[in-house]
Amino acid sequence: MGYKLQGNMLEACTCNAICPCWVGEDPDGGTCHGTIAWHFEKGEIDGVDVSGLTFSILLHIPDNALSGNWRVVAFVDDNATAEQEKAILSVYTGEKGGPVADLAQLIGEVVAVERAPITFDVVEGKGELKIGTSLDAEINPFEGPTGRRTTLHDAALCVIEESPYYVGKATHLMASHPALDLNLNIQGKSAVQGQFAFEA
Repeated sequence: MGYKLQGNMLEACTCNAICPCWVGEDPDGGTCHGTIAWHFEKGEIDGVDVSGLTFSILLHIPDNALSGNWRVVAFVDDNATAEQEKAILSVYTGEKGGPVADLAQLIGEVVAVERAPITFDVVEGKGELKIGTSLDAEINPFEGPTGRRTTLHDAALCVIEESPYYVGKATHLMASHPALDLNLNIQGKSAVQGQFAFEA
C-alpha cells in the first residue's frame, strides 16, 4: 500500500513577499512564523479515502527553512474520522516515506496535534484559510501589467515542476497558539499557493 495525494497547498508567513524560504534563502528577520495547509482534492492512504479533507500546521522556523528544527502545531480537519486522522498523521510524520517524509525531516518538534474546523478556499492565489480559532488569513495574488497573476516556478519548495505557484500577500494573517508562544496580527506579508502531488 502507500499514499497518493493531490490538491492545493497554501503557505502564509511573517516574511516579506516573496518569502525567501521558497528559494532556499534565510527568512526575513532570521526566523519565520506562519502556516502551511494542504487540501486534498483527491487522496488515498493505505486504501483510506481522505479526499476533501485538509491538514495544516502552524510553525516556527528558527533559521533557514531547509536546515530544519521547525516547531509545529498540527491540525487535522475535524471532518476526518478516526481512521482518516490516523492515516493522514502516518504520512505527515514521515512514517509512510516518500516525498512527505522529506518534509517531515525538517520538523524538529511537534508540540501539539489538534482537531479543528478548517476552511481552505483559495483559487489561483486568492481566497481564505481558517483553522478553528487559531488562524484567520485572507490571501490576494500579485498581478502583472496584463492582469495575469504572478507565478513562481522551479523554486526550492515547489513540488510540481510544471505547476504555477501563485505569489501574493496576506491581506491579514491572524494566528495564535500558546504552545508556540504565537500571537500574530499582521498585514501585507508573504503568501504562496499552488498544487501538490505526493505519491509513495
